[in-house]
Amino acid sequence: MKRFFISIFCASVLLSCNSTKVPVVNTVQLPITTSISSKSTYWQQHVDYKMTIDMDVNTYQYKGTQKLVYTNNSPDVLNRVYYHLYFNAFQPGSEMDVRSRTIADPDKRVGDRISKLKPNEIGYIKVNSLKQNGTTLKHETVGTVLEVDLAKPIQPGESVTFDMVFDAQVPVQIRRSGRNNKEGVALSMTQWYPKLAEYDFEGWHADPYIGREFHGVWGNFNVKLTIDKNYVVGGSGYLQNPNDVGHGYETTSINTSNSNKLTWHFVAPNVHDFTWAADPDYIHDTRQVPNGPLLHFFYKNTLDNKKKENWKKLQPKAVALIEYYSKNIGKYPYKQYSVIQGGDGGMEYAMCTLITGNRSYGSLVGVTAHEMAHTWFQFLLATNEAKHEWMDEGSTSYISDLAMNDIMKEGKENPTEKAYNSYIYLAKSGKEQSLTTHADRYRFNQAYGISAYNKGEVFMAQLGYVIGEDNLKQTIKKYFNDFSFKHPTPNDIIRTAEKVSGLELDWYLTDFAQTTNTIDYSVKAIKGNSVTLERIGLMPMPLDITITYTDGETEDFYIPLQMMRGEKPTSATIKPDWAWAYPTYTFNVKKDVESIQIDPKKLMADINKENNKK
Repeated sequence: MKRFFISIFCASVLLSCNSTKVPVVNTVQLPITTSISSKSTYWQQHVDYKMTIDMDVNTYQYKGTQKLVYTNNSPDVLNRVYYHLYFNAFQPGSEMDVRSRTIADPDKRVGDRISKLKPNEIGYIKVNSLKQNGTTLKHETVGTVLEVDLAKPIQPGESVTFDMVFDAQVPVQIRRSGRNNKEGVALSMTQWYPKLAEYDFEGWHADPYIGREFHGVWGNFNVKLTIDKNYVVGGSGYLQNPNDVGHGYETTSINTSNSNKLTWHFVAPNVHDFTWAADPDYIHDTRQVPNGPLLHFFYKNTLDNKKKENWKKLQPKAVALIEYYSKNIGKYPYKQYSVIQGGDGGMEYAMCTLITGNRSYGSLVGVTAHEMAHTWFQFLLATNEAKHEWMDEGSTSYISDLAMNDIMKEGKENPTEKAYNSYIYLAKSGKEQSLTTHADRYRFNQAYGISAYNKGEVFMAQLGYVIGEDNLKQTIKKYFNDFSFKHPTPNDIIRTAEKVSGLELDWYLTDFAQTTNTIDYSVKAIKGNSVTLERIGLMPMPLDITITYTDGETEDFYIPLQMMRGEKPTSATIKPDWAWAYPTYTFNVKKDVESIQIDPKKLMADINKENNKK
């Protein structure tokens, strides 16, 4: 699946429903680092959701109750809270609708479709009542955000209980969520419940839902979903009552109820979202990862035989992908993961992904590789996607390109080459904005896509060029170990790289991620055994160089960047440091020079490679 000009993988990680031989889970199994510690200034909020949902598959409407226990681990007194009501975006005149109709290059999946929705096709979430510890609260729905005035401020360290009654309607499938997607999946239930907004060291993140991605509070989900008994459900969490639902789950008793509905009970421990999908025609397969999770696959029986065979062939590759990511990032911590046909492309959620499934085999593996990688980069390393979209999309694109090259035996010398080319195209187009741009504030969707996915991928790949590939591998593992189940920021990844490599790297984060400064080095002159290089772009870099002498011998050189205060591990001949402010750098070598090549492996994002050799 192309990640820029055509469509963009959207990523997060779903928790999937449990199947054969997977134990019922009633308690949180994973450690939670949320309380204020005297040894650290880091803190994060905590939520416990308990929801009961009654879905009418004929009207696509559902009623819900929600009991939410919210723990304020911050040092601040909270006077208000906010909820996301994402489905409200799918109404004519919403911010998502207007933005799609006014941006220069709208997402083709959205276009002007929201503006044409009829009353029985729109999405909505209506909050009928809300109480704080039994006291009724004043609240106002403002677009996709519920603004709530508290009856009593929430003190630091205090837990309060919010009780809510709501009803909702599932919109026609347009973006991520919805009913009856283009492949006929009945219900893709993402961003479907009133979700408490995140409050962190930067304050509240009650962003309107305009089309981008998310930031959520870590916690536990206990969800009971009542739905037509013919529907198969997959999604976040462990199924608690397989005996009651059947549908391919191991049962020791027969459900003799005369009801037309079944209740599915899921528990999802230590996640920051909950998603599900349902369809009467789902085939449900499982595959065990050795010493790892049980994988679940939900796909439509109405697919043609070739496409269903692709889903069968996908399953051993999905096992290999879990193993690759666990080895190269960190061990997958849950007992299951689901790949579910649904949605409008590909999107990650807690312990699972929704992907469109009417694909070629290569495309099916590719989108699964990308969305599954988001389990690590965004769902376990839970960055704020709205503010730092490149951190999860770029890292995911980087590691999934490496995984595809390995598992699918693609044989690429540089699996990240396309990302470099796309970034360089954007940098020279005049449309680039800094990676500090909020995901909703890009002037062009194309610029957002290339920035988040491709420039973000180059950030990781080029970091390996700067500090050395082995150091990058260690950095990724340490980053996961130190920041999984937390909300890391850009500074956390670069500080991790500094601790691993011993180098000063703030300049790299500043120039590449916080400005649109570009890299451009050139060979200015060769005179006998003397070489002069020139820095044209504003962004500094250390340089790998290969020189060919007039007698045919070659020699590799490394010119350190002075502000790094050190060098990466290298077998090349190390020359004196180059201080950034000096536009030129001259050095001598042992013999007359025939030619010189800057960055021979093309791992530096130099926007003009034509002047890199002479």
